[in-house]
Amino acid sequence: MIAKKLYLALIVFFLYAPILVLMVFSFNYSRSQAHWAGFSLRWYRELFNDDQIMRAVRNTVLIGIFSTVAATAIGAAAAVGISKMGRRFKGIVMGVTQLPVMMPDIVTGISLRLLFIFVIRFIGAGNLGFGTLLLSHIIFNVPYVILSVMPKLQQMDGNLYEAALDLGSTPFGAFHKVILPEVWPGVVTGALLAFTLSVDDFMVSFFTTGSGVENLSIQIFSMARRGVNPRINALSTLIFIVIMVLLFLVHKRDQRLARDNSA
Repeated sequence: MIAKKLYLALIVFFLYAPILVLMVFSFNYSRSQAHWAGFSLRWYRELFNDDQIMRAVRNTVLIGIFSTVAATAIGAAAAVGISKMGRRFKGIVMGVTQLPVMMPDIVTGISLRLLFIFVIRFIGAGNLGFGTLLLSHIIFNVPYVILSVMPKLQQMDGNLYEAALDLGSTPFGAFHKVILPEVWPGVVTGALLAFTLSVDDFMVSFFTTGSGVENLSIQIFSMARRGVNPRINALSTLIFIVIMVLLFLVHKRDQRLARDNSA
């Protein structure tokens, strides 16, 4: 028993010790990553005064929100449509859906870049930028939403939708009042996953954006090439705190839903 606890403690330590060190040194007055020169909010002040980083934060949040909303709507509707297919076609479509998830990000990024360049040259207008970056995030997030919603649809009684139609409900009304409440946990999970992947993505974003449009991952990569900047520590600390708060809220929501269902 003691060995199991020790093993678990070592795993947690190796996972979170680097993050803890990063958070501690984000409050270090010195630029040094090894010498403590005193507590300071210097790097947080410089972070919020850096217009380039703030633009990257704005682009990341906007793209994350827009792509999450679009990918969740498309993915949930696609999952409902796939669930109504026959067994043979459902297997083929699900295989195609899982392919982008298993494909390396660099392949997805290069493929989307070639596609966008071809379309831009074909129509003779536009260029790589915010629009192509947003489209690419929607495209690679849709399969994750589908894979999150499908298990909930498989657990649901397939006759409920037809029963609602027989009782006089419209197709949209039956979807809104019957299907959506049943699959809502999967929709929320897919949306959170889509937003997290959008904020985290670097490879696809790097290949599908244009000059002057950067998200946080590209901005941090550009800063890290010139050496470790303490503002990266401050930014990473804030991102970690935001993610922990979101996870805490989701956990509380799941606990509340479990209590409501048990009651």
